[in-house]
Amino acid sequence: MNKTELIDALAQKCEFSKADSGRALDALTEIISTALAGGDTVSILGFGNFAVGERAARVGRNPKTGEPLQIAAAKTAKFSAGAKLKAAVNGK
Repeated sequence: MNKTELIDALAQKCEFSKADSGRALDALTEIISTALAGGDTVSILGFGNFAVGERAARVGRNPKTGEPLQIAAAKTAKFSAGAKLKAAVNGK
C-alpha cells in the first residue's frame, strides 16, 4: 500500500474527503518526525513505538573498488510493533 492508497483507505474508513485525509496523514508524519528529531519517542498503544536509535561508526567497503571507507555514526528511526499489530499480522 502506498501513500495514495493509504489516503483513500483513510478517507473511506473515517468518511473524510481525500484532501482532509491527506492533510491528516501529512500532519501525523510531521508530528512523529518532529518528536523523533527532538529525541522523544512516540507510543501508540496497541500499534507500536517509534524511537531514535544510534548506529556506531564503522568501516565499510566500496563495492566497486573494494577499498575500505569510513562510515560515520548516525541516528536512525526505529519502530517496534505493539501487541495488537503483531496479533493482526499473525491472524489472531
